[in-house]
Amino acid sequence: MTYETLTLRRSGHVQIIGLNRPTKRNAFDSTMLQELAAAYGEFDRDDTARAAVLYGEGPMFTSGLDLASVAADLQAGNSLVPEGGINPWQVDGQQLSKPVVAAVHGKVLTLGIELMLAADIVVAAESTKFAQLEVSRGIYPFGGATIRFPRAAGWGNAMRWMLTAEEFDTTEARRIGIVQDIVADGDHVQRAVAIAEAIARQAPLGVQATLSNARQAQRDGDAAAEAELVPTIRKLFTSEDAAIGVQAFLTRTTAEFVGR
Repeated sequence: MTYETLTLRRSGHVQIIGLNRPTKRNAFDSTMLQELAAAYGEFDRDDTARAAVLYGEGPMFTSGLDLASVAADLQAGNSLVPEGGINPWQVDGQQLSKPVVAAVHGKVLTLGIELMLAADIVVAAESTKFAQLEVSRGIYPFGGATIRFPRAAGWGNAMRWMLTAEEFDTTEARRIGIVQDIVADGDHVQRAVAIAEAIARQAPLGVQATLSNARQAQRDGDAAAEAELVPTIRKLFTSEDAAIGVQAFLTRTTAEFVGR
């Protein structure tokens, strides 16, 4: 698929997706919303892709939503997820089965923070600034921040920033737990790709099972996730990758997993 608002490239088993609307501060219009959903769907279906990196081209990650472009669609209730796509904010429909590492820089505003919260690991350039601005615009965060921000940062920390619409920096973002790595400006994508490549070297079925069970615990509670622990490990024990992993352990060699 050809994308108008995204750049895509591969590094081994890692799919690298760039938001590419820099003259508009990578604000999400209807086209970018649909294209990112389509790219996530393609990534999830691609058996050769084991992890993804999401970053922004130009001077910032994203300024959030292009309200003028999408307001009519939102008010009409039109879906901005095309057939075969996956909502990048993971608030409805099919969920991603593989991990995403977000690499952020410049400004990360509104839906940008929610993209981070929907990712699994976040790397930030040290000068990055964040703001959850929705309440200052007469709306509220509807891309998952009301759910994920308190869970990740704690109630008081989340409300401190969601209810004031004030800006905060990477030191605060890491303190409250929504950023995992801070690197020198310009190194954020490289670091995110390195983390994604480390994930991609692991057994894909094991990575996907880990994500699935952790997400089930968040969505359905501990008991639901606990009920799947033994059935899932039984399935994994019968996989080709489990045999490869055991053999690598016995021979003290590096496992080359095949995803089966």
